[in-house]
Amino acid sequence: MTTNDGEVLASINPANGEVVGEVVVTAISTLPEVVGRARKAQSLWSKLSIQERAHQILEAEAALGARLDELARLASEEMGKPLRSARGEAALVAKSLRSHVDEAVAALEEETMERKGIRTTVVRDPMGVTVCITPWNFPILMPHQQLIPSLVAGNAVLFKPSEETPLTGACYAEVLQAVLPEGLLHVIHGDETQGKALVASDVDLIVFTGSREAGKHILAVASRDLKRVILELGGKDPLLVLESADVEKAAQFAVTNSFRNSGQVCVSTERIYVHESVHDAFLEHLCDGAARLTVGDPSLETTDLGPMVHERQKTLVLQQVGDALGEGARVAWQGEEGSGSFLSPIVLDQVTHEMRIARRETFGPVACVIAVASDEEALRLANDTRFGLGAVVFGEAGSAQKIGRRLQAGMVGINQGLKSAGSTPWVGARESGYGFHSGPEGHRQFTQVRVIHESLQG
Repeated sequence: MTTNDGEVLASINPANGEVVGEVVVTAISTLPEVVGRARKAQSLWSKLSIQERAHQILEAEAALGARLDELARLASEEMGKPLRSARGEAALVAKSLRSHVDEAVAALEEETMERKGIRTTVVRDPMGVTVCITPWNFPILMPHQQLIPSLVAGNAVLFKPSEETPLTGACYAEVLQAVLPEGLLHVIHGDETQGKALVASDVDLIVFTGSREAGKHILAVASRDLKRVILELGGKDPLLVLESADVEKAAQFAVTNSFRNSGQVCVSTERIYVHESVHDAFLEHLCDGAARLTVGDPSLETTDLGPMVHERQKTLVLQQVGDALGEGARVAWQGEEGSGSFLSPIVLDQVTHEMRIARRETFGPVACVIAVASDEEALRLANDTRFGLGAVVFGEAGSAQKIGRRLQAGMVGINQGLKSAGSTPWVGARESGYGFHSGPEGHRQFTQVRVIHESLQG
């Protein structure tokens, strides 16, 4: 579909198939001009002190709060997230804006040391022009986590929201654009065509959250001129239920973490290794919890799970399930499939580690239970993967901590999920991440470190 302005991207509500709205796709031919405008704006923005930049960004606080309902509605309609979950995401972003900015300011301050007549100063300068490519599953939070530290650091940003959630991304960007210098933040609309063109363009840093395959492509292209990259990639997160685990609590966690957002979360629990002595009890609690979840209209307050982002993703999930059943797995619980993009939770038992569903990212509401003979076997199998984003262990505290420390994942939860006591990096190991964001250490990755040595001898 085209208009006089060019190609148009329609955003479709996966719950009912209706058009939520349309945006004009960014023409590839315009990107050099856009990059040039961003560089011009960035040269002035970088001359402000970090405190001045932070103050200007925080002028968006009131406007962001005023548009929370709009942001939540758009996120729910564009990708199917239950409205109450979308409200929670929007509220978290608004609530954290000030602390996020303040934390970035503190993380990027100069560090000075003196010894034997030498003063050494570590400064963190802007990279220049940053590309931020964000996913559809958290269409408010992920742009927030990428754009804010980049802007505080003094960079210009070319922001490409997912083609599944362009209106949500544009709404968030509009709030910031209203208080930022003209040309500093650009929204680029389109699909992977625009994404690939951005990666290949004359920019300095690429920040991406998405699939492992796309991340590998970005890294290969960026290597040609050694662009800096921050990649948060896919996962196949394990849950280890040890012989000493509180089985009911472990199952409650699995219900939440396997099925929230219809399983469309990078740290969803997709592999569950359960000690055979507690397998039956765990499975019963897991199935009971799955059966209590309500799948339906995401606009209703009583809905736990809305539709998947589109029918293509649902089809991919069901293909994995079908393959697993053909390989010997059995359905322990499954609700009605539902029409269109709707898919109820599925609990698979008698899954083996060799099955494709145990090794490839599913990104859907499927929990795979694998019985193991020992805690050491659970650890060995959990580590037998290319992925390494998050992992969780339930068991007696001492045993769980020892096992957890040996898991090859960037983030590990012990008798809980990945909820942090403070602001920490969101980081993956192995092929689940390359660089990282969030927390003081993550904010620093949006800068070029320079070390200045000065003689004090006169």
